[in-house]
Amino acid sequence: MTGRFITLEGGDGAGKTTQAELLSAWLVGHGRTVLRTREPGGTDLGVRIREMVLHERGHVAPRAEALLYAADRAQHVETVVRPALARDEVVLQDRYIDSSVAYQGVGRGLGADQIRSVSTWAADGLAPDLTILLDLDVTVGRARVAAARGDTFDRLESEAGAFHQSVRDAFRAMADAEPGRFLVVDAAESTDEVQRRIRAAVAPLVEVDPA
Repeated sequence: MTGRFITLEGGDGAGKTTQAELLSAWLVGHGRTVLRTREPGGTDLGVRIREMVLHERGHVAPRAEALLYAADRAQHVETVVRPALARDEVVLQDRYIDSSVAYQGVGRGLGADQIRSVSTWAADGLAPDLTILLDLDVTVGRARVAAARGDTFDRLESEAGAFHQSVRDAFRAMADAEPGRFLVVDAAESTDEVQRRIRAAVAPLVEVDPA
């Protein structure tokens, strides 16, 4: 066996946490060791960065925001992700470089190519084996977040609908450009159906029976 790096992407409310929990339990049941993590916030340093980028009061310059995400990523990849992969674990990660490209590169207007370049440098070139894109209408996603947490939104969740639509469009464009890496799943489907599709794609990657 070998370590595998699987990322989950998508807009707010798409169900990334739920699907990661289900996939993790299934993989453990098939004998794989799983590390679940996230960006930002997958390290002690990352927790502090997460508080700044998502909950800082007042204006945060878009470039400062992008560089904070890159700093979190550099620390996270070096101290958490690569060591887990070296131990032959399956890393399930909530958000990675594609989120920076979508949110800061496109949503903030900083340029997709520039943000991908900075992010790839920060990650020392580490690419996912599979990226699962949970695609969902932005209005539905926002309603899910509101139902779960009331009207408590972080800095990015509080952005206008046009911002979130541009993020969704960016994710879909990346998936179209790299069909070999992305699995696009309609997150409006039932939780069980979304998980079934995810398991079918992950099974050959991690060498387990999809049943």
